[in-house]
Amino acid sequence: MTRLEPYAYRRDAAVPAFDDTLPIIIFDGKCVLCAGFAQFVLRHDRRGLLRLLAAQTPLGEALYRHFGLSYGDFDTYVLLEGGSVRIKSSAALRIFVKLGLPWSLLGVGYALPRWFRDGLYDFVARNRVGWFGVRDTCYAPSPADAARFVQ
Repeated sequence: MTRLEPYAYRRDAAVPAFDDTLPIIIFDGKCVLCAGFAQFVLRHDRRGLLRLLAAQTPLGEALYRHFGLSYGDFDTYVLLEGGSVRIKSSAALRIFVKLGLPWSLLGVGYALPRWFRDGLYDFVARNRVGWFGVRDTCYAPSPADAARFVQ
């Protein structure tokens, strides 16, 4: 992944303009596990602090490419917050912290070395499709949740 200064994507002509005032979770919209996690976030983010974006959208693709991630692989959640990006276990743990109690207690996972956390994350990511399957179409929010998705 390419490490860039915060908000560098705003100057990238390939990235369409979008509202980045709240943290955005970019996820694989066809992966059943990932779409289930998006639904989990919608249910448990009572303060509405997180927004969602399927990686398969034009904006998702542009951001994946901007950050030097392998588009089409989608083996990681991407958390865009404060103009910077987190991936893999760092993204997942930060998402849980943002959800508040009791989920924020999972933040103790930061105490584990990143190589261990990311190794476990990669193991699940490699097997997620085999274990949970894929959807024929990209996950679409219900009309009630549409405002929580970046358009």
